[in-house]
Amino acid sequence: MQPKRVVVTGLGALTPLGNSVQEYWQGLTNGVSGADHIRQFDASKFKTRFACELKNFDPTQFLEKKEARKMDPFTQTAVITADHAVQDANIGSYSVNKDRVGVIWGTGVGGMINFCHELRDYYLGDGTPRFSPFLITRLITDISAGHISIRHGFRGPNFAVVSACASATNAIIEAMYQIRYGKADLMITGGSEDVINEACVGGFNAMKALSERNDDPKTASRPFDLNRDGFVMGEGAGALVLESYDHAMERGARIYAELAGGGATADAHHITAPHPEGLGAMNVMRQALADAGMSTHEIDYINVHGTSTPLGDVAEVKAIQEVFGEDAYRLNISSTKSMTGHLLGAAGAVESIAAIMAIVNGIIPPTINHFTDDPQLDPKLNFTFNIAQQREVGAALSNTFGFGGHNASVIFKKFVS
Repeated sequence: MQPKRVVVTGLGALTPLGNSVQEYWQGLTNGVSGADHIRQFDASKFKTRFACELKNFDPTQFLEKKEARKMDPFTQTAVITADHAVQDANIGSYSVNKDRVGVIWGTGVGGMINFCHELRDYYLGDGTPRFSPFLITRLITDISAGHISIRHGFRGPNFAVVSACASATNAIIEAMYQIRYGKADLMITGGSEDVINEACVGGFNAMKALSERNDDPKTASRPFDLNRDGFVMGEGAGALVLESYDHAMERGARIYAELAGGGATADAHHITAPHPEGLGAMNVMRQALADAGMSTHEIDYINVHGTSTPLGDVAEVKAIQEVFGEDAYRLNISSTKSMTGHLLGAAGAVESIAAIMAIVNGIIPPTINHFTDDPQLDPKLNFTFNIAQQREVGAALSNTFGFGGHNASVIFKKFVS
């Protein structure tokens, strides 16, 4: 069987830069930081007291109150962005075979907020086990995919992917395979995360993973800067509608880009630290290129993992130089986490959208908050520091790497019929 081409026909996003794809993209290209002091809980006693939270977001603007109460915030944002992507793809105007439409969703943590609240109420109470009947269905990581399929009646492949910060990218790859090998005509995929709570901020602080630049949150996420001191936590969701080329052409769909290929590898090195030479990152980019049938010379832009950690940024750049060789110097490289923060399990989805929009608009979003060069990094590389750059983008690669050594990369390219 000849593998089917896979194209992107719908997008949806809720990010710290805006509550739509267009608002998100405008924030990226204008170099806006989404970081500010935490509003969701009293963080005054925490080492890190800031994050990239959603702004002016009320789930009941999109969901019935009764419906929203049944969901943890990570599911609310999943359902809403999936709705937006389905609307953007204009699926409703075409009679799709819902047996061949599926949902594969990524998240790193799942329903942590409701879980923490339920345990707090139990332990601060009189010991009587009064738990919500929705506790488990708010908590489990697969429930977002379930809600999306129920809401739209999509009866195709349906499951969740959990690989820490690589979750959404792995979900996109799995969805691509379903279409490529004829198991589905159309897939809703992406990722969501809502982790700005006491347990997650405290836990990441204990690991010394987060920036503690409390006096200046907006410049705290500093990928590739000499003085970077950890990542900034973010929240939100991103959704993509993937479709077989034939199915999209048959219904006259608008096509953003083609999903050319993907790869997934392991560092097999450490539970949190990347391989110091970027071995897993090298392998995953090579695998994605081979899967796409593309050469390094065909890639114009890499949306890097680039979390603003001392070890991670250096290892990723080493990997890029090893894989791309001289072609590394003609690339644009940027970390949009400098603006959105790190959305953990949702990062791969919102960053894939950034890569797609770069292809569509011919603009590379910047890596903001660069003040001091790091002598460990080659100054001849184009990190797109501080200001967006116009450039024709024929193909873009997006990297995401997760705790546990999980690596995933996807390649999108300009659509040509």
